[in-house]
Amino acid sequence: MQPEFDVDEKNDFARIQLSKTSYPAALRIAARIVSYIFHPLFIPVYLAWLVLRSSPYLLDAFSEWQRFTLMLMFGIMYTMFPLLSVLLMKALGFISSIHMKTRKDRIIPYVVCMIYYWWVWYVMINRAARGEVTREYVILSLAIFLASIGGMMANINMKVSMHAIAAGVMMAFVMVLGFSQGISFGVYISVAILLAGMVCTARLIDSDHTTREIYWGLFIGIGSIVLAFQVS
Repeated sequence: MQPEFDVDEKNDFARIQLSKTSYPAALRIAARIVSYIFHPLFIPVYLAWLVLRSSPYLLDAFSEWQRFTLMLMFGIMYTMFPLLSVLLMKALGFISSIHMKTRKDRIIPYVVCMIYYWWVWYVMINRAARGEVTREYVILSLAIFLASIGGMMANINMKVSMHAIAAGVMMAFVMVLGFSQGISFGVYISVAILLAGMVCTARLIDSDHTTREIYWGLFIGIGSIVLAFQVS
């Protein structure tokens, strides 16, 4: 299903989707469910939990309360604050839709989330220096920050898929965990690749993204992990 483009009254490119009904209704519903479950707001929390469960150091060295507060911080900074910020922007009229269907709608949310993501990275660097978290948390937080920068830069020319960016981060990060942990991660890597494919396919079915925007999103996510792994 390829989209067409036209020029609206504001001389901006408007995306016209040919027909979503070309897909069976059950497939479109499944694609939407996948898109919600693996929304970019949730994937950082999933990955933080995976690090926590796969790191014997964190499980043995810290209490249940310390592990809970670590996950709470990820949930607040990566899920709650960005979501509340988008809702507030919609209420104030800064964006036209919480779904951010246009490139213009994504500019301010990108900037705001970049601030949140930078702060988490800064906190992770300091906590890692004190031995409170492992290097993987620094890599993850830096990669998410870099991915938001890459997404904002790509937004200049295309409405790159945020879901694909998050899927790329997820897939590449699980591979990094597989290389760094002393346990077999083959199953996790296979599942991560499968999930990344499912997310990208779901966005092709249940959104107006082009294959180019999906591929670029995936590339930005993977590249962010590679760069973060090299410099962290």
